[in-house]
Amino acid sequence: MGHSSLVIPAPRAGLMSADLVQLVTSIAQRARAASLVLATTPTARKDAALLRLAELIPASAETLLFANARDLEAARANNLPAHQVERLTLSPAKLDHLAESVRQVAALPDPVGTTLEDWTRPNGIHIRKRRVPIGVIGIIYEARPNVTIDCAILCLKSGNAAILRGGKEIFNTNTAFAALLTQALAETGLPADAVQLIPTTDRAALNTLLKLDAYVHCIIPRGGESLIRFVAQNSTIPVIKHYTGVCFLYADKDADPVLAENILLNAKTQRPGVCNTVEQLLVHAGVAPTLLPRLAAALAAKGVQLRCDPASLAILRNSGSQLSALNSQLSAASAADFTAEFLDLILAVRIVPDLETAIATINRDSSGHTEAIITRDETAARRFQDAIDSAVVTWNASTRFNDGFEFGFGAEIGISTDRLHARGPMGLNELCSYKYVIDGTGQVRA
Repeated sequence: MGHSSLVIPAPRAGLMSADLVQLVTSIAQRARAASLVLATTPTARKDAALLRLAELIPASAETLLFANARDLEAARANNLPAHQVERLTLSPAKLDHLAESVRQVAALPDPVGTTLEDWTRPNGIHIRKRRVPIGVIGIIYEARPNVTIDCAILCLKSGNAAILRGGKEIFNTNTAFAALLTQALAETGLPADAVQLIPTTDRAALNTLLKLDAYVHCIIPRGGESLIRFVAQNSTIPVIKHYTGVCFLYADKDADPVLAENILLNAKTQRPGVCNTVEQLLVHAGVAPTLLPRLAAALAAKGVQLRCDPASLAILRNSGSQLSALNSQLSAASAADFTAEFLDLILAVRIVPDLETAIATINRDSSGHTEAIITRDETAARRFQDAIDSAVVTWNASTRFNDGFEFGFGAEIGISTDRLHARGPMGLNELCSYKYVIDGTGQVRA
């Protein structure tokens, strides 16, 4: 079934620990060799591989959807929550979107070789700070089938070799995508080892990968907090972390009610199971009696449960018959709710007395991912954007825009909540380091 030229490798099962170490070490060694080739590969050749992949994705839709259906069947049999099954699911439209993201990455400027700084010293030596690939990047991820393609294409365009280790929930889909990547590389004359999928979900393979700092230069985990903490605690390789998305939306005293409602609904309900969805709502006390019931009614219509502080709970329970249907969706919040990443149709709600309290609350309780302010007051908005210590801060726009595709990166390898060396959506530039190139005319140091 599927595209006749696509051969999907069978997963390797039952490997002994010594065999796993040898397998993963070999993958890393070959990735390192491929990375040295990619570092000097012309842009046109990298783009050719990407454009071929963009053709193969829709052409292989039948095979990809069949592999995905096997994963979905297993997910349902294992009683995965609905929002997790949604994240696993491919469709023809999603495949078309994925192919478009590949084409967009191909169309982006190649960051490799860009001169970042350029100066000449008094002794005549000419120094250039030049952007170069990181080298070999290991990506550890869970139940997101698009991650295989997104990470692979960004690594390839930026001259990095990629080692992919996906979760068991999406193993068949990942394996099918990896076969397409191998085919595109082979047909365009690039090293097949430039993108490799570890062909097992055995935890021992991950443990081995995290110790191979002689060959792998960076690890990027994408998934739940427990996975990311495990990787950070067990890796001898530098890790760029994407921790939880405890994202806040603050409705200021000068918030436009229509704008606030539309943005909140988008940020909370469009895809509640992703990291840039809003989990926490703060409302200025001056507008809470009128604005909060409106927002709550709109959220209730979408099935959102509200976990409220005493002030917001009192407003909503005394707001009249228009919210009688909402009562079953209201509850008093626990302390843990105010720092929670629900990844579901659940929202924590608090009333704050002023902008400065909102800022202090967010800086204390958020995960530093994405925060939004809704206001018509530019002075308040700029104060919020300056003072909030998060990777992305929006004014009158949904938190859902913290996304590499929406930023014009074509795709993203992750959204970093770290500060070194990347923060926020990671595109091509964030997958590069730099080196210094010196030109002289015989200078020697005194």
